[in-house]
Amino acid sequence: MDAEGRHGRGRPARTFALWLGLLPAVILCGCRMFPPAQTAYVGPQLPPSPTLEQIAAFVNGNSTRIQSFVADEAVISGPGIPSLRTQIAFERPRRLRMRGETGISGMELDVGSNDDVFWFWVKRNQPPALYYSRWADYELPGSAARQAVPLDPRWLTEAFGLVEIDLRLPTEGPVPLAGNRLEVRTRLPTPEGPMVKVIVLDAQYGLVLAQHLYDPQGRLLASAVSYDHRRDPVSGLVMPRAVELQVPRAEMTLRIHLGNARINQTVPDPAATWNMPTYPGYPLVNLADPVMQAVAIPR
Repeated sequence: MDAEGRHGRGRPARTFALWLGLLPAVILCGCRMFPPAQTAYVGPQLPPSPTLEQIAAFVNGNSTRIQSFVADEAVISGPGIPSLRTQIAFERPRRLRMRGETGISGMELDVGSNDDVFWFWVKRNQPPALYYSRWADYELPGSAARQAVPLDPRWLTEAFGLVEIDLRLPTEGPVPLAGNRLEVRTRLPTPEGPMVKVIVLDAQYGLVLAQHLYDPQGRLLASAVSYDHRRDPVSGLVMPRAVELQVPRAEMTLRIHLGNARINQTVPDPAATWNMPTYPGYPLVNLADPVMQAVAIPR
């Protein structure tokens, strides 16, 4: 069987699901779901009837000050997916690492990115492989990597609450919604055409409650709903304790419990955290290769 048949360029939806950690075969006793909110949120507030500029300044003022975070007691779960103990680390501008494991089977999931490349690995994927792409290749028009992973991996960082409203882009709002909420819409340029990002905020505290991303054809690409926001007592910055991700194209829902993430603290062992790993028996598959052939990535 040739490389295309083995590594599945004809299965972009499956590849897309794997990037976000769809683990149908992981075994773990018990399943931890989201805990209830610990306390009612109290923090800085938006002015009454805020303008778009005031909302952008408020949201960006929180997000841009979060330069890094570490959640070393996170949990990933979802329908049909038993819980994974997960370590999550982030550092601007593009560094993200999520490693999920069980006490029985060890490491099961590794999703990450650094300034040059992003990757994802699922232990039980068949055929076994570690998929990767260089950012420079992913951002090219007509990129094979973008076809395989249509949801920009950087969106995962925004899903954790690090949202920025760029008023240099076409932006509409705020539109009042039921439940004391506000909606802001932004058109995002992509090589395939403009996408639309919808942000739903709490009208009082400016918390980002939900994000929805629509592709150039107007189809829902992904959603992220945030729960149980926490104001860090040291930095005063705000992140959610839990996020639910939905990707309709992959028929997937994931719940990520971040807990009390440590904001703007040093990421432990940065060399091991930000370098793309290798796993014996798992060939490297370049998503930017038109036939996704297993290749050795240059070091």
